[in-house]
Amino acid sequence: MLIALGGLPATGKTTLARLLSGLTRHPVGPVGYVVGYALAEEHLRGGLTVVAESVNPLAVTRDAWRDTAVRAGVPVLEVEVVCSDPGEHRRRVAERSVDIPELPFPGWEEVVGREYEPWHRPQFVLDTAGQEAEESLGLLLDAVLTAGRG
Repeated sequence: MLIALGGLPATGKTTLARLLSGLTRHPVGPVGYVVGYALAEEHLRGGLTVVAESVNPLAVTRDAWRDTAVRAGVPVLEVEVVCSDPGEHRRRVAERSVDIPELPFPGWEEVVGREYEPWHRPQFVLDTAGQEAEESLGLLLDAVLTAGRG
């Protein structure tokens, strides 16, 4: 199964991805997406579950993740991670710590001003506002189990 997480910075995507997979490093930018699609397809064809975490702001990148799963013949769960409390979201943006060397974090104005297209097909929306990471993970795992049965 491919679990494709998307959402604005500081909504909880990386925390959830780490809890699901334990990974701490990944490529960034357009090259990162292309590398991610190729590696994901290879792993999916090998029977592994893949957690793909990025801002995923455009329909074209979301379509590419979905196409990766389709080519590999596996189900995909598209997840939009949001933080519906603007104050909490802003606090998260300000308090994040850098754990990937030389990766600059965007400020609040960059987060809310960035291009982020609406989703045009059904996705699981995970609102992390007011929740501990483990609570959000529980909701995500429920969605994964449901999608895996479908």
